[in-house]
Amino acid sequence: MNLSRVFKDDVSVVLCGEAGQGIVTVEKLLVKALKDSGFNIFATKEYMSRVRGGSNSTQLRVSSQPRSSYVDRIDLLIPLDSGAIAHLKDKITEQTIIFGDKSVLGADTDLVDVPFSKIAAEAGGAIYANTAALGLLMGLFGLGLKDIQDFVSSTIGSKKPETLKPNLQAAEKGFEYAASVSGPGKIEILLARSHEVSGQVLVNGAEAIGLGAIAGGCNFVSAYPMTPSTGILTFLAANSEKFGILTEQAEDEIAAANMALGAWYAGARGFVCTAGGGFALMAEALSLSGMIETPLVISLGQRPAPATGLPTRTEQGDLEFALYAGHGEFPRIILAPGSAAQAVELTAKAFNLADKHQCPVIILSDQYFVDAYANIPPFDFSKISAQEHIVKTGPGYKRYAFSADGISPRGIPGFGDGFVHADSDEHDENGNITEDKNIRKQMSQKRMAKLELMTKEAEPPSLIGSGDFEYLAVCWGSNYGVLKEAAEQVNNPKLAVLHFSQIFPLHSGAREIIGRAKKAVVFENNFSGQFAKILKLYAGVETGGKVLKYDGAPFSLEEAVAELKKFTAVK
Repeated sequence: MNLSRVFKDDVSVVLCGEAGQGIVTVEKLLVKALKDSGFNIFATKEYMSRVRGGSNSTQLRVSSQPRSSYVDRIDLLIPLDSGAIAHLKDKITEQTIIFGDKSVLGADTDLVDVPFSKIAAEAGGAIYANTAALGLLMGLFGLGLKDIQDFVSSTIGSKKPETLKPNLQAAEKGFEYAASVSGPGKIEILLARSHEVSGQVLVNGAEAIGLGAIAGGCNFVSAYPMTPSTGILTFLAANSEKFGILTEQAEDEIAAANMALGAWYAGARGFVCTAGGGFALMAEALSLSGMIETPLVISLGQRPAPATGLPTRTEQGDLEFALYAGHGEFPRIILAPGSAAQAVELTAKAFNLADKHQCPVIILSDQYFVDAYANIPPFDFSKISAQEHIVKTGPGYKRYAFSADGISPRGIPGFGDGFVHADSDEHDENGNITEDKNIRKQMSQKRMAKLELMTKEAEPPSLIGSGDFEYLAVCWGSNYGVLKEAAEQVNNPKLAVLHFSQIFPLHSGAREIIGRAKKAVVFENNFSGQFAKILKLYAGVETGGKVLKYDGAPFSLEEAVAELKKFTAVK
């Protein structure tokens, strides 16, 4: 295998193996080590829905500049099991340098032979093969042996002291192999390092949503574990004592949603984490939130459906479901962050919006988004505050008093002298059940009147590129990063990207911005172009083009670049 390669800007590293071989562990350790060394990181993974076996892989883009997207290209590959090469065969090229164990992968495989099995056995067991891979990669990126020893001691050794010695032995052996293939005429990784990057924070989407919830005053979270939302629950649970969050793993999703509603009714700030299948069970609670005008914040992590679908893959197929779920008509807000920084800000904002408008707020993410790691500047939490809209009730208090903007004063039981009444039936201003036709009409109008204020306060879409555009690529949610980087690579001064982080209600300027384009196209990870339909229905915009992907994988940078070049080609 030709090892004469010089990397000066960007390296794509992929590790692949069976579930249970520690691929995720290597990813977590490696992204931290390389970020702390001053490299920009973007990492994501794809994995099968099984506890053991199969083929799972994780990709790290290690770069001189910030990166925000997944790539098909593999520069350095470490396959840890016999099925890895076949699993990634469509992405392996003549330029891919493979570090593998010929005793596992076969003598005929064109690779740099690294006896991971032997190294692991000598260290004490097969599990140490992943630590050898860690040492190899850290060595290739220029970290010294002392750096590696200190890192393994402070991470693995601090958690499991009894495994420190074998892990150090395996990592040191991996480092030795890195030294043998590095240098002039061999593999040279010459990426620029930055002290600024080493001081940044490394988070994935799940952690960013969790941080936003904490910043937004969340003090109660209830959920039934379900991929891809479980990471949010575990993050909040791990930090629950520090931030005063009551965490409840409910018996099912119905209970989880109703618990959160009860928390808000009592004056807490409740949060629910789920995926599409769980959200389906929450539809009745969502409708209850609409009728009793009690806030509710739900994080909905999308994955391919219907039914169980592909439970560990990614898609943007639940947008219309989130918009129309729940029986009857009632207002809601739907947010869809596109970056970790947006996730922190918008999740915090979701709690304030739910509190102010007394309605459900749904945060849409997906498997790709919640699992992807990136380094970002430390977030300024001083910009965020939990804005409560609870009033102290007095004699004659009316929970559902009519108002011009549809928002009634929200009291909670025990705070003041007034009686706080809530009922799932239609009710009058006091909350008493009624079947009066006029009151029904007035209450419906009151609830839906909130949409006008919600629209005025809607998050505006972000325009990336020149305002003097002719071609406009429209996207939402997790496609922000890949479209942004793809547009930068295409480098057409007449091309811009418009990203929506609020899906409903749409910002009132959406129609004007999209209307300025000579050609517009919508990128989505679903079959039917759900956001394109929403733009047409609620903004009166016909984009004229759609680029849709729904195979369970995100758009790669290469795919997005190719589509943008076709889109902007002069005919």
